[in-house]
Parts: sequence; structure tokens; C-alpha cells
Amino acid sequence: MKKVFPILFLLSSFLFTSCAPTGLKTLTVMTHDSFAISEGVITAFETTNNAEVVFLASGDTGTMLNKAILAKDAPLADVLYGVDNTFLSRALEADIFDAYQSPALSDVPAEFVLDSSFRALPVDYGDVCINYDKKYFAENNLVVPASFDELTKPEYKGLLVVENPATSSPGLAFMLATRAYFGDGFLDYWKSLKDNGVVVVDGWETAYYTNFSASSGQGPQPMVVSYASSPAAEVFFATEPLTESPTASIAASGMCFRQIEFVGTLRVKNGQNRDLAEKFVDFMLSKQFQEDMPLNMFVYPVNQSAQLPEVFIKYAEVASRPAIITYNEIAANRDTWIEAWAEVMK
Repeated sequence: MKKVFPILFLLSSFLFTSCAPTGLKTLTVMTHDSFAISEGVITAFETTNNAEVVFLASGDTGTMLNKAILAKDAPLADVLYGVDNTFLSRALEADIFDAYQSPALSDVPAEFVLDSSFRALPVDYGDVCINYDKKYFAENNLVVPASFDELTKPEYKGLLVVENPATSSPGLAFMLATRAYFGDGFLDYWKSLKDNGVVVVDGWETAYYTNFSASSGQGPQPMVVSYASSPAAEVFFATEPLTESPTASIAASGMCFRQIEFVGTLRVKNGQNRDLAEKFVDFMLSKQFQEDMPLNMFVYPVNQSAQLPEVFIKYAEVASRPAIITYNEIAANRDTWIEAWAEVMK
């Protein structure tokens, strides 16, 4: 999952690369580049388990998974974190994970446990939605669209920027939301969006920081495909204290796609570090780890006992009825849908 405000990765993520002192076990955790967690949280795990944790940042979700599959016979890590529900079936088909039913799953609602074989366990989730610039809509006396269909009206011509689903995780999530909503007619919908001036860019950073008017202050589009947690991030990262977020999410029924990220223990030869790897999976599902994630990666914890930070409670939003497409259906059609989308939008 591509996270909101990647500058935080530079501030709070870290990579242990030194050799472990005598007596310490080294645990290698493969992640996507947007992974971030507080150093003190990892230190707590290391101290308790007499271990050193090495994080192996491996590109975006798709690139990371490709690396893990290619190295299946000689895994690069003990644990892999960050495969989401758009790539889950591919990971399971490649059989890169060992099954592990963590006791910590007792605190995780069943709706997040997509893999009944317990090879990939849920860690966090977030909703990809359209975010809008409150100031623009107020100054232009424009009503915020409340459905996909309304986005094709003339008054919203040229006001939406989206990411390419072939190159962007939120772009793919948004396309999947339209597929879930319109079914086989989703390509006709995209033709209507194209006719209404929708702008397509390669990635989230460009869409949010260059095109989106609320972020850059001068971008041409007041609507952008981002995350329902983005308004909270706007407040959290503001240089001056804010009492209201300058942005909000359009979380109407079916307009958001819920991304769920998973962790699994990789099939390491002879089960080396298996016990420690399982302990780390337990730790990722623990309240301590889960409560640290929101302000590091701007995602929601799956542990229902974890408390959210105040800025999330006040400014972030959770879609009550997100779009639903099974990971198996995504696996069977993802490439075909993307190719068809590209043909329509060229």
C-alpha cells in the first residue's frame, strides 16, 4: 500500500544493517518502501527476544513481491510485510509463505482475515477515496459530488486527478472501486470521465503534491485520489496548528476501495528462525505495534483493542460501505482490466 505523506518515512523509518552481537539472533523483515515504525517499538521486541531486526526495503508492493517470488528457493528474509489484497492471491499462488495461525488473531475481526489457510495475516487497512479541497468548493459555491455518476457532470470538468492503475497502488484501488460499482460497464464510465477532462498521472506523489490544489496551493485540480486518512495527515504535518483540515474525503457508498496489508513468514530452508519470525508476526498484531502504526504510516490497525490517535479520530474517515471485490476476482482479471482501461484512456 502506498502511504500518505512519504516524508514521514524519511523521519521515522530505519534500517539496522550492522552485524548482530554474539548471542543475538538476526531476523530479516522484507517490506515495501513505505514501511515505517518507531525505533522504540522495534527495540522493545529486540530486547524481549534477544534479537536484532533488519528491515529490507524492497520497492513498492509489486516490486517487493516479485523479488520475494524470484528468491523463493533462497528467501531474502524471514518475514514479508506489505502484500495487500490486490496482490494477495499472487503471493498465495506462489506459495512463498508458511501457515501460521497467530493467537493474536483473536483480536482481529474476521472481515480482515481473507486467507483461511493463515499464510498471510492482516496487519492494517486503509480506504482509497477521492479527497477534495474544501476552500476551492466553498469559494466556487460548488457542491461536493456524492457519487461516481456526479463526477461526469459539466461543473466538475477537469477538476479530478487520478493515478494510473498500471503504475500506482491507489490508482489501481480507485479503478477497482469503479469496477465494483459499475460492473462490466466500468469502461463506459471511464470514457465519460475522460470526456469530462479527468487528469491521469503516474503516481500519488505527483497527483497530490503537484496537481492537487489543497496541497500545492496552486495545482489545477481540487479533487484527487488519495486516502481517507489524508485529511488527518494534513493536520498532523501542518507547519501551523490547525483546528480543521483543509481537505476531506468523499466516502459515499461504494466510492472507496479498502486496502488491507498482510504479513507472513517466508518459507526459509530448514525452518531457520521460524520461531522468532512467528513471534514477530505476533508482535505486529500486538496493541503496542498496532497503536504505533497510524502516525507512522497513516493506516488503521486491525487489532480492535488498539486505540487511535486523536488526530485520526477527529479528521480521518473510514468508509462505511467500501467497494468489495474478492482478491481471487482481482487476481483473475487485474491485468485484463488494466489493459482495457489503458486502451480507453490513451
